[in-house]
Amino acid sequence: MLRGLSTVSLFADDVAAARAWYAELLGIEAYFVRPAEGTPAYVEFRIGDYQHELGIIDSRFAPNGRPATAAGAVIYWHVDDVRAGYERLISMGATAYEEPVERGPGFVTASVVDPFGNILGIMYNRHYLEVLG
Repeated sequence: MLRGLSTVSLFADDVAAARAWYAELLGIEAYFVRPAEGTPAYVEFRIGDYQHELGIIDSRFAPNGRPATAAGAVIYWHVDDVRAGYERLISMGATAYEEPVERGPGFVTASVVDPFGNILGIMYNRHYLEVLG
Protein backbone atom coordinates (compact mmCIF):
# COMPACT_ATOMS: atom_id res chain seq x y z
CA MET A 1 0.00 0.00 0.00
CA LEU A 2 2.70 2.56 0.93
CA ARG A 3 4.91 2.98 -2.11
CA GLY A 4 7.26 5.79 -1.17
CA LEU A 5 7.63 9.18 0.39
CA SER A 6 5.66 11.73 -1.61
CA THR A 7 5.58 14.98 0.35
CA VAL A 8 6.65 15.95 3.86
CA SER A 9 4.61 18.91 5.11
CA LEU A 10 5.85 21.22 7.83
CA PHE A 11 3.96 24.15 9.30
CA ALA A 12 5.14 27.66 10.14
CA ASP A 13 3.52 30.84 11.38
CA ASP A 14 5.93 32.78 9.14
CA VAL A 15 6.22 30.88 5.86
CA ALA A 16 8.53 33.50 4.33
CA ALA A 17 11.01 33.13 7.22
CA ALA A 18 10.77 29.33 7.05
CA ARG A 19 11.33 29.47 3.29
CA ALA A 20 14.52 31.51 3.79
CA TRP A 21 15.77 29.24 6.61
CA TYR A 22 15.23 26.04 4.63
CA ALA A 23 16.71 27.61 1.47
CA GLU A 24 19.88 28.34 3.45
CA LEU A 25 19.91 24.85 4.98
CA LEU A 26 19.31 23.06 1.67
CA GLY A 27 21.34 25.36 -0.57
CA ILE A 28 18.43 25.73 -3.01
CA GLU A 29 15.41 27.95 -3.46
CA ALA A 30 11.81 26.76 -3.27
CA TYR A 31 10.65 25.74 -6.73
CA PHE A 32 6.95 26.27 -5.99
CA VAL A 33 5.34 29.18 -4.12
CA ARG A 34 1.66 30.06 -3.59
CA PRO A 35 0.52 32.67 -3.95
CA ALA A 36 3.22 33.61 -6.41
CA GLU A 37 3.07 37.28 -5.33
CA GLY A 38 2.94 38.65 -1.79
CA THR A 39 3.18 36.68 1.43
CA PRO A 40 3.39 32.95 0.72
CA ALA A 41 0.97 30.50 2.32
CA TYR A 42 2.79 27.47 0.88
CA VAL A 43 6.27 26.80 -0.49
CA GLU A 44 7.83 23.62 -1.73
CA PHE A 45 11.36 22.34 -2.23
CA ARG A 46 12.51 19.24 -4.12
CA ILE A 47 15.43 17.70 -2.32
CA GLY A 48 17.73 14.73 -2.22
CA ASP A 49 18.57 11.82 -4.46
CA TYR A 50 14.90 11.10 -5.24
CA GLN A 51 13.71 14.72 -5.39
CA HIS A 52 11.29 14.26 -2.49
CA GLU A 53 8.99 17.18 -1.78
CA LEU A 54 9.35 19.25 1.37
CA GLY A 55 6.42 21.62 1.75
CA ILE A 56 5.96 24.41 4.26
CA ILE A 57 2.38 25.41 4.96
CA ASP A 58 1.03 28.41 6.84
CA SER A 59 0.04 27.20 10.34
CA ARG A 60 -3.46 28.60 9.81
CA PHE A 61 -4.11 25.60 7.59
CA ALA A 62 -2.89 22.91 10.00
CA PRO A 63 -5.56 20.25 10.49
CA ASN A 64 -7.12 20.33 13.96
CA GLY A 65 -4.93 23.25 14.98
CA ARG A 66 -1.26 23.02 15.76
CA PRO A 67 0.13 21.77 19.09
CA ALA A 68 2.00 24.32 21.18
CA THR A 69 5.05 22.04 21.41
CA ALA A 70 6.79 19.90 18.81
CA ALA A 71 5.16 16.48 18.64
CA GLY A 72 4.23 13.68 16.30
CA ALA A 73 6.15 11.51 13.89
CA VAL A 74 9.84 12.08 13.30
CA ILE A 75 10.71 11.87 9.62
CA TYR A 76 14.37 11.16 9.09
CA TRP A 77 16.24 12.50 6.06
CA HIS A 78 19.39 10.61 5.11
CA VAL A 79 22.66 12.52 5.57
CA ASP A 80 26.21 11.30 5.12
CA ASP A 81 27.42 12.72 8.47
CA VAL A 82 24.86 12.95 11.26
CA ARG A 83 27.13 14.75 13.75
CA ALA A 84 28.07 17.46 11.22
CA GLY A 85 24.45 17.84 10.08
CA TYR A 86 23.21 18.06 13.66
CA GLU A 87 25.82 20.69 14.57
CA ARG A 88 24.95 22.73 11.47
CA LEU A 89 21.25 22.68 12.33
CA ILE A 90 21.98 23.79 15.90
CA SER A 91 24.25 26.59 14.61
CA MET A 92 21.37 27.78 12.40
CA GLY A 93 19.01 28.20 15.36
CA ALA A 94 17.38 24.78 15.65
CA THR A 95 17.13 23.32 19.15
CA ALA A 96 18.12 19.84 20.23
CA TYR A 97 15.36 17.24 20.27
CA GLU A 98 17.58 14.15 20.34
CA GLU A 99 21.36 14.23 20.07
CA PRO A 100 23.04 11.77 17.69
CA VAL A 101 22.55 8.14 18.73
CA GLU A 102 23.98 5.02 17.10
CA ARG A 103 21.07 2.61 16.68
CA GLY A 104 23.20 -0.25 15.36
CA PRO A 105 25.91 -0.78 12.74
CA GLY A 106 25.21 1.62 9.90
CA PHE A 107 22.32 3.47 11.59
CA VAL A 108 22.73 6.81 13.38
CA THR A 109 19.86 9.21 14.14
CA ALA A 110 19.44 12.70 15.55
CA SER A 111 16.66 15.25 15.55
CA VAL A 112 16.10 18.93 16.19
CA VAL A 113 13.18 21.31 16.41
CA ASP A 114 13.46 23.91 13.65
CA PRO A 115 12.90 27.59 14.50
CA PHE A 116 9.25 27.15 13.43
CA GLY A 117 8.37 24.34 15.85
CA ASN A 118 8.74 21.30 13.55
CA ILE A 119 10.73 18.17 14.39
CA LEU A 120 13.39 17.54 11.75
CA GLY A 121 15.14 14.16 11.85
CA ILE A 122 18.42 13.28 10.19
CA MET A 123 19.84 9.81 9.82
CA TYR A 124 22.75 7.89 8.40
CA ASN A 125 21.07 4.75 7.07
CA ARG A 126 23.13 2.11 5.28
CA HIS A 127 19.99 0.65 3.68
CA TYR A 128 19.27 3.99 2.02
CA LEU A 129 22.72 3.88 0.42
CA GLU A 130 22.25 0.25 -0.65
CA VAL A 131 18.96 1.08 -2.37
CA LEU A 132 20.46 4.19 -3.95
CA GLY A 133 23.38 2.11 -5.27
